Amino acid sequence: MLNPRICLLIGVISISIFPVLVKWAPVSGLTSAFYRMAIAVIFLLPYVLIKNQLQKPDRSLWLPIFICGILFGSDIAIWNLSIHYSNATQATLLTNLSPVWVGIASALFLNDKPGKQFWIGTAFALSGMVILMGIDTFTQMRFDKGFLMALTSGLLYASYMLTSKRVLNHMKIVSFMVYSMSVSSIYLLIICLVTGQQLWNFTPTIWGVLSIQGLICQLLGWLTISYAVQKLDAQRVSLSLLSQSVVTGLMAWIFINEKVSLQMIIGGIIILAGIGITFLKRKSLS
Repeated sequence: MLNPRICLLIGVISISIFPVLVKWAPVSGLTSAFYRMAIAVIFLLPYVLIKNQLQKPDRSLWLPIFICGILFGSDIAIWNLSIHYSNATQATLLTNLSPVWVGIASALFLNDKPGKQFWIGTAFALSGMVILMGIDTFTQMRFDKGFLMALTSGLLYASYMLTSKRVLNHMKIVSFMVYSMSVSSIYLLIICLVTGQQLWNFTPTIWGVLSIQGLICQLLGWLTISYAVQKLDAQRVSLSLLSQSVVTGLMAWIFINEKVSLQMIIGGIIILAGIGITFLKRKSLS
């Protein structure tokens, strides 16, 4: 049996590549989001059909699966648009509030209540995010359309984590991914067509980048993250995804020569420490 924590680590690394690849491919965020989903489905569907692993969900699960597809597609689309209307730093910060929304929703609506270590870890991790992003992010915060979109993105992300947890308790991961990503692909394709996004006539390099986004960032990334969601608490997995900002910063420094300051390093360490607290035994915090 796979270790869910190792799978979570692989998933975080896989999705952390996405922002770096977006900078390499001069296509719209909506187009990038569509091909990220569509390419993943194109490669996963034949595999599950050949292996006869496409599970037909119970009737009660069809609606949550459909909702998951819409939530995830909307999250990606709105997050990309929020960057256009504001800036990447503000959008990233507000989207990364999703662990807070997951914790609050779990406390209010689910039997799986977040424990003390979750809230301690969340406080640490979000403090680290503030340090990593810089105080200027807050002093220059603009409560505009971009702000609302980024905040909405975080809520959609949290809703997806909680809804997918419910579905994954009752069906195989690969089947869930096929259905959910198919819904997202069709949904994002309609948005691209309505808004007049470019969908073809790309260079081989751009097609290569889009393929990596679909196979690594989406397929490998979310197969492993979905496995972690299935085996671990949704709150813990959601908080662990904050480390994406740390891994993305490291990759941007290695591959596209973005500067990494001491402040960013300190913030990253605090984020990882906060995530680590959520994995401690309860008795160690009593």
